[in-house]
Amino acid sequence: MQEHVSRDLLHEQICILNPHLHTNRGSAKGTAVTSGLKKVTDDMKTHKNPALRAGHDTGVRQGPAPFKATAPKPVAAPKPGKPAEPAAKPPVTELQNKKWIVEYHKGNKNIVLDNTELKQTVYVYKCTDCVIQVKGKINSITLDQCKKTAIVFEDLVSSLEFVNCQSMQGQVLGRVPTISIDKTDGCMVYLSENSLDTEIVSAKSSEMNVLVPQGGGDFKEFALPEQFKTKWNGKAMVTEQTDL
Repeated sequence: MQEHVSRDLLHEQICILNPHLHTNRGSAKGTAVTSGLKKVTDDMKTHKNPALRAGHDTGVRQGPAPFKATAPKPVAAPKPGKPAEPAAKPPVTELQNKKWIVEYHKGNKNIVLDNTELKQTVYVYKCTDCVIQVKGKINSITLDQCKKTAIVFEDLVSSLEFVNCQSMQGQVLGRVPTISIDKTDGCMVYLSENSLDTEIVSAKSSEMNVLVPQGGGDFKEFALPEQFKTKWNGKAMVTEQTDL
């Protein structure tokens, strides 16, 4: 019994000193351990089967992608808007010394100046869609930067003048020596029987028409020339109107 134990101890010491040494006892034991394992064929090996490689789960799980700061979008410069319209000014109708001031009226069809004198003048400024009546005989009337406004007057010592206006009308009931139309687009002038000798001076204007009374309240309309031609006749420059 003692000799058998000594042999076992000796065998274990030899195996420790030389692990590559296999005895029948160890081989038998190794065979017994692996006898229950299933043999791995080539189709079950990942490196020999592409299908397994494609669906092979390595067991490595990827975490969330690291945060990447996005570049700020360029801020477009604000587009210039339309300039704010100036606040509307209150309408004015008043006599300042010897000048009647009529300003900033809109849509007023009943502006009447009746307490007038010979040396007074009338200045109409920035009126739109209005009708102005001037009674009595005064010196002159000027309409400046008005639109769609009509003026009706009796007698003037000097002149009626339209400056920088649009779509205007003027009617004389008595006499007026001169009517001036300057930088105005659209102007109709109604003459009376006593003002057929009125001189009309125009410059830088368009769509000008003069209406001459024909009796019975009827008028005949005549367009004023807007285009001219000039040529040298050997002694001087001669200007003629072109066909309208």
